[in-house]
Amino acid sequence: MTTVAHTGAPLIAVAHGSRDPRAAATVEALLDGVRQARPGLDVRAAYLDHATPSLPQALSGLDEAVVLPLLLTAAYHSRVDIPAALREAAGRTPLLRAVCGPTLGPHPLLVRALERRLAEAGVEIGDPDTAVVLVSAGSSDRRANATIAAVAREWARTRPWWSVSAAYASAAAPTPRDEVVRLTRAGAPKVVVAPYLLAPGYFADMVERDTLEAGAHAVAAVLGPAPELVTLLLERHAQAVRAASAAA
Repeated sequence: MTTVAHTGAPLIAVAHGSRDPRAAATVEALLDGVRQARPGLDVRAAYLDHATPSLPQALSGLDEAVVLPLLLTAAYHSRVDIPAALREAAGRTPLLRAVCGPTLGPHPLLVRALERRLAEAGVEIGDPDTAVVLVSAGSSDRRANATIAAVAREWARTRPWWSVSAAYASAAAPTPRDEVVRLTRAGAPKVVVAPYLLAPGYFADMVERDTLEAGAHAVAAVLGPAPELVTLLLERHAQAVRAASAAA
C-alpha cells in the first residue's frame, strides 16, 4: 500500500467500539471538535467492534487517508487489528493510498486533559495532600500496562501530588478499588481517581462505582471530547503526513 503525503488527506479515527451508545456519541463529539478546528478536513469515525462503520467501510470511496487509532496505548488493537483492517481495505481498493499513525498516547496533552477532568471534579491540581490513581482499561499486553505506569511516574515527577500510581480495570493488577484501599491505609489524606479512558461505558461505570465505594474522594470524568484530544488528533494527523512525505 502506498502512502499519502497530503496535509488535507481525510482523517479516519479508529475507535475500539462499544455496545454502549454513549461511547460512539463521545467519539462523534470529539471528531466534531476536530472538524470545527480544521474546517474542510474530511473527518470520519471507524470502529473495530460493536459499532459501524468498520475501517474498510469508512475508507470506501477514498483514494487516500490518514488512519489514526483512537486508542490511548499501543497494544493488540493497534498492532494487529488495525493493520489487518487496512489490509482488508487495500484488498477492496488496490489503489488506496493510506498511512496509519500512532496511538494517541502517551503524550503530555493527555495528562493535561486528565488534569482538566480532575479540576472539573473539584480537585486542586498538584495538591500535595492528594494521591491520584491513574486508571486504564488494562491489557494482556504487559508493554501497554508498563506505559500507564510510566505515565503515572512522570506525572508524579512533574506535580507535587502526594503520589500518582497506576491501576487497571481489567487484565492486570492492582485494580482501582485495591489501589484506593492501599493508598488510604498508607495514610494518603485524599485519594482521587483519574480515568485514562476515552469514553463512558462498562469500565468507566465500574471504576466510578468501585472506587467511590472504596473511599475515593472524587472520580474524574472520562477524557471524552476534551480540547486537548482535538489538538492531539490534529497533531497525529500532521505527524503521519510528515512521516509519509519523508518515506516517499
